[in-house]
Amino acid sequence: MGARSGIQMRRALLASIALALAGCVVGPDYVAPETETPDLWRMQLTRGLAEGQAELQTWWKTLDDPTLTSLIERATEGSLDIRLALGRIDEAASRRGIFRGEWFPSMSSVTGYQRARISDNVIQLPGTLPLGTNNFYDVGLGGSWEIDLFGRIRRSVEAATAELDASVEDYRDTLVILYAQVGLTYVDIRTLQERIRFNEQNIANQRGTLTLVRERNRAGLVGDLDVRQAEQNLGRTEALLPFLRQSYVQAVNRLGVLLGLVPSSLHAELAVEGAVPVPPPEVLVGLPRELLRQRPDVRASERLLAAQTARIGVATADLYPRLTILGSFAFQATDVANWTSWGSRAFSIGPKVIWNIFDGGRIRSNIRVQDALTDQAVTQYQQSVLEALEDAESSMIAFVEEQNRRDALQRSATAASQAVELVTTLYRTGLTNFQNVLDTERSLFERQDELAQSRGQVTQNLITVYRALGGGWSP
Repeated sequence: MGARSGIQMRRALLASIALALAGCVVGPDYVAPETETPDLWRMQLTRGLAEGQAELQTWWKTLDDPTLTSLIERATEGSLDIRLALGRIDEAASRRGIFRGEWFPSMSSVTGYQRARISDNVIQLPGTLPLGTNNFYDVGLGGSWEIDLFGRIRRSVEAATAELDASVEDYRDTLVILYAQVGLTYVDIRTLQERIRFNEQNIANQRGTLTLVRERNRAGLVGDLDVRQAEQNLGRTEALLPFLRQSYVQAVNRLGVLLGLVPSSLHAELAVEGAVPVPPPEVLVGLPRELLRQRPDVRASERLLAAQTARIGVATADLYPRLTILGSFAFQATDVANWTSWGSRAFSIGPKVIWNIFDGGRIRSNIRVQDALTDQAVTQYQQSVLEALEDAESSMIAFVEEQNRRDALQRSATAASQAVELVTTLYRTGLTNFQNVLDTERSLFERQDELAQSRGQVTQNLITVYRALGGGWSP
C-alpha cells in the first residue's frame, strides 16, 4: 500500500512539473506600440471641412449620385481584387490551422504484410523470427504528442493568428482602395464628358467664326490672313477632341475591369451623360487620433508587428528541450490465423526528450535575426502612421485649395464667354481686328476646359480625402 502511494505521489509530482513547464512561454509578450498623434489637424479646417464624426463607411452616398452608388455595390460583388483578398484570408486561416494542429496528438494507422527470408548464416537471437522464409502481418496505431513546455507551439499560433488578422486588414484596405478607384474613375468619366461637350461647343462656335471670316474675305473686307488664322484656331481646338474621346473610352474600360466585367460592358450605361457629382456643403473628417483606428493599412502593420514579436518566442524555444510522448499499439504475427489474437499484441509508450546542446550558434543567431526583424516591423509601423497622417493632411489641403481654384476659373470662364460675344459683335461692325477674336475664343475654350477639369478634381480630391481617412468600411 505504501509503495503504491509513493508511486502515485511521484506521478502527481511529475504531472505538476509538466503543467508548470507547460505554462512557461519564452519570448517577449506583445504590447501594442503607443503612437503620439496630434490632437487637431495641422491645417485649419475651412471651406467644406469640419471636425466631427466622419461618414466614412458609405462615403459615396454623400455625393448623392445613384449611378455611383450602383457601381460601388456592383464592385463589391464582382471585383477580382476583393476575391483575391478573401482568398488570402482563407489561406491565412488554414495556415493558422497547421500550427494549431501541433497542440494535439498526431496518430497514424499502420497495416502491412511482408514476406521475408532470414539468412541461414546469421546468429539466431531469442525472440526473433525463425530462419528461412516467413510471413509477417502487422496492423496497429502509432502516435506522438509534443508537450509545449516552453511555448514554441503557442507562439507559433500567436504569430499565425496575428497574420490572419493582418490579412483581414488587407481585405479592408482593398475595399478602401477599390471604392476610391471606382469613384475616381467615375468622376473622371463625367469630367471627360463635360470636356467633350465644351470642346464640341467651341468647335461649333469657331466654325461659325470661320464662315463669317470667309464671307468677309469674299466681300473684300478682310485679307487671307484672317482666314488662315481662323482655320488654325479651329484645327487646334478640333485636335483635342480625339484625345478626349480616347481618354473617355479608356476610363470606361477601366471602370468595367474594376467591377470584374468585360472592359466594354459599361459603355451603353454610361453613354447617357451625367453631371460631375458635387461634394456636400460640409464634410466631417474626424480627428487625427481616429485615423489610426480607421486606416486598414496602419492596422495591418500593427498586426504584422505582433506576428513578428511572437516569432522571437518561437526561435527562443529552440534553446530549450523538446518533450514528445511516443506510443504505439499493434497486432503482429507470422501466421494470419493468429494475427488478431490477444497474444499477438505489441505496444510501446514513453517520452522522448530532444535538446540541441550544440548547433554552432545557429539558434542564437536566429533569435537575433527575429529581434532585428521586429525592430524593422516597429519602424515600418511608425512609418505607416506618419504616412497616414501625411496622406490625410495633404488630401485635405488639396480639396480646400482646388475649390478656390475652381471658383476663380468659373469667374474667368464667365468673363471669357461675355468677351467672345462682345468681340464678335465688334468684329462684325469692323470696330476691332480679328486677332482679338482669336484671342478671346482661344481663351474661352481654355478656361472652359480648365473649369471642367477643376470641377472634377474637386470631387476627386474629396474622394481622396475619404480614402486617406480609411473610408469604405466600419470598425
